[in-house]
Amino acid sequence: MAQINKYQLKNGDTRYMFKLYTGINPATGKKSNTTRRGFKTQKEATLALSRLELEINDKGSLPKENNILFSEVYKEWHTQHINRIEESTDDKIVSLFKNHVLPAFGNKRVRSITTHECQRVLNRWFKEVTLNYKRWFTYTKKVLNFAVKQGYIQQNPADLVTMPLKKADTGDKPENFWDKEELTTFFKCLDKKKQPEQFTWFRLLAFTGLRKGEALALTWEDIDFNNSTLRVNKNLGKGYHGHLYLKAPKTRASRRTIELDPITLSTLKKWRMEQRELYLMHGINTLHDKQLLFAANKNTFLSENTPRMWLVRVIEANNLKPITTHGFRHTHCSALFSAGATLKEVQVRLGHSDIQTTMNVYAHVTKDQNVEAVSKLASYLDF
Repeated sequence: MAQINKYQLKNGDTRYMFKLYTGINPATGKKSNTTRRGFKTQKEATLALSRLELEINDKGSLPKENNILFSEVYKEWHTQHINRIEESTDDKIVSLFKNHVLPAFGNKRVRSITTHECQRVLNRWFKEVTLNYKRWFTYTKKVLNFAVKQGYIQQNPADLVTMPLKKADTGDKPENFWDKEELTTFFKCLDKKKQPEQFTWFRLLAFTGLRKGEALALTWEDIDFNNSTLRVNKNLGKGYHGHLYLKAPKTRASRRTIELDPITLSTLKKWRMEQRELYLMHGINTLHDKQLLFAANKNTFLSENTPRMWLVRVIEANNLKPITTHGFRHTHCSALFSAGATLKEVQVRLGHSDIQTTMNVYAHVTKDQNVEAVSKLASYLDF
């Protein structure tokens, strides 16, 4: 039984204190005690001692004083989360916290964060952006869930918020693909003699449906000129501070072999020889299998911004319908369906992990097919 002792302050005032045994510390195996002092009367000290003894009896240990900041919990969470993701993904997450989540919650004690405060921040984010607010709040919840698991808080205050309704889209989204005529017009705007690398890049995207990261990671050993195929087995990622590096394909289905048409294959052969001549002028030998198909001036990885600028210049100079680099993938998908390819064939060629993804793309790029389907239906019913 703990004893209550009397002591005096420097000014002569009387105060009471006690020292209480709280059990064995599981981390050290040593006896643990807590000391409480500063009570003005013996009665106050007795009541405080009784409460602590009840808590220890009920919970088996004394609740820890917890003043940990959200930013400190985030660092702990990030340390274990980083082992589960790619560097390119982590770079985006670090930026997300730095620019949005930590400014809102970083300097707050996790035990003091309320549902009301979470709701207020979420509402503000919702007013500021269209889509990203969900992602920012999802990662906020992840850190608070981690705080619950670590025993810093009893429950996650973010679990009880009301998510805002998705903002209604006004008008139609611009189509991010070209039909056959638009694609033909684009290639007429390219000079394959003066711009052989650009022509080869866009020809490859349009006739294979590659993701831009897959195309930027290609080396000549990935092209089988004898069997007219291209092997996708890697991807280009952007890591910390814009660092470019090779990583595994997006999904298992992304590892695939793509058949190449004769003209695309011929275009690649020609570009390989032109690339060799171009780099020999700078003292670089590119006639080896590990050589990148598309490289920067110093024969390093080509930034994804470079092909984007190629595309923007051609579109603006010729007043073409704007699409993105990824729009060539949708264009390829549309062309495949127009040519009579099945959903499964398109799924395999594009490297989608499930057919639902292919169907989602299909819904966005099949305007002409839908018109044809209605015509066939009316002709069949005939009344």
